[in-house]
Amino acid sequence: MPQHVPPPLRAALPRPQQHHSALPPIPRRIVFLAHRDLGNPAAGGSELLVDRLAEGLTRLGHQVTLLCGGPAAFREYRVVSAGGPYGHYLRARSAFARQVGDCDLLVEVCNGMPYLAPLWHRGPTLCLVNHVHSDLWRMRFGGPLAPAARIGRRLEHWALTGVQSRGLLVAVSPSTAHALRALGVERERIRVVHNGVEEPGPRADRSPEPLFVAVGRLVEYKRIDLLLRLWERVRPVTGGRLVIVGDGPERERLAALAGPGVEFTGHVSEAEKHRLLCAAWLLLHPSAVEGWGLVVTEAAARETPTVGFDVPGLRDSVVDGETGLLAAGESSFAAAWCTLALSPHRRELMGKAARDRAARYRWDRTVRQFRAVAAEALRGWVR
Repeated sequence: MPQHVPPPLRAALPRPQQHHSALPPIPRRIVFLAHRDLGNPAAGGSELLVDRLAEGLTRLGHQVTLLCGGPAAFREYRVVSAGGPYGHYLRARSAFARQVGDCDLLVEVCNGMPYLAPLWHRGPTLCLVNHVHSDLWRMRFGGPLAPAARIGRRLEHWALTGVQSRGLLVAVSPSTAHALRALGVERERIRVVHNGVEEPGPRADRSPEPLFVAVGRLVEYKRIDLLLRLWERVRPVTGGRLVIVGDGPERERLAALAGPGVEFTGHVSEAEKHRLLCAAWLLLHPSAVEGWGLVVTEAAARETPTVGFDVPGLRDSVVDGETGLLAAGESSFAAAWCTLALSPHRRELMGKAARDRAARYRWDRTVRQFRAVAAEALRGWVR
C-alpha cells in the first residue's frame, strides 16, 4: 500500500489479493438490488455504475441479475422489475424470493432509501454507497414535508450503521468513505472503488465560440438554478452559450428562470454527449454534493476541465488548480468561470492534465476492484 495514503483512508482502499495455496471463493451468482435500471428515463451515475459492474462481471463469467424498480430493459445480464419506482422497496424481499431464489452475494445499492437486505437475506451482502444523503433529505423534503426528511435521515443512518453492521461497504470515493466514517461506520469495513470512464474515441471539434456545458439530472441538489443566476453575471464578460444537458422534475421551473444564451437539450444520446463534452470550453458542475461526479471524468477524458464547488465527491474527481477549479462560494465560482473562459492557454493545460488523470480510471479496473471486494465479502461470510 502506498505510504502517502492518509491513515483514515488506508483501510478504505481495496486490500491486495493474498496468495494462498487454494484460490479464495469468488461469488458466481451476484444480484444487485437497486432503485433503477439504466434504461429508466431518470437514470444517472449510480445506474451507469451498476450497469458497468454488471456487464463487466458477466464478461468474467459471473451470473448477474439486477433487481430494480420501474421498467426493466434487456441487457447482457438479467434485469427483473420488482414493481413501481417506490413500491418495489416494499416488494424487494418477495420479488427476490419469487424471481431470483438464491445467490452467492447480494449487493444492496444504498441511495438514501434502504432495502434492509441483511435483515431478510440469509447469505452474504455487500452495500454499495454512492453518497450519504444527510442534508439532501432536507433539500428534497422541505417545509411541511420536513418530518419526512427527518425520518429519511434516521432510516438511512440506521441502515448504514446498524443493519449493515456485519458486512463490507463499498464507497465510490474518499469523500463517501469519510461520510460513512462520520456516521459511525468502522473504517475496517469500508472499501473504496472508484467509478470508471469509457475510452472516449476520436475527439470532436472544440467550439470556436464560448460554449459552457452542464450535464446531469435536473433535481434540486444539482443546483442548476444557481448556475442560471451566475450565468447572468458571467455572460456579459464571456459571451457564448450555456447548454444544460439532462432532464428531470425541475426542468420546467428552470426553463422559466433561464435568460438569453441558455439551451436545454433534455436527454441526449451518448454520441451527442460526447460531441458536447468535446466542444465545451468548460464543464460546469454546481452540485451541492456528489459521490464522485462521473461526468467530470467523462469531460476530463475529452480534455475539458471542470469548474465546480469544493464539495464532497467533486473534490475527489477534480484536482483543484490542475484539472479544473473548485470554488468556495458563488462569487468565486463566477470568478473561476470567467478566469478560465478568458484564459485559453490555461484551459488547454488543464484539459491535458484532466485527460491524463482520466486515463487512470477505466471501467475494467473498476470491475476488477469490485470483484476483489466481492470475494472478500464472501470469504468473511464463510468464516
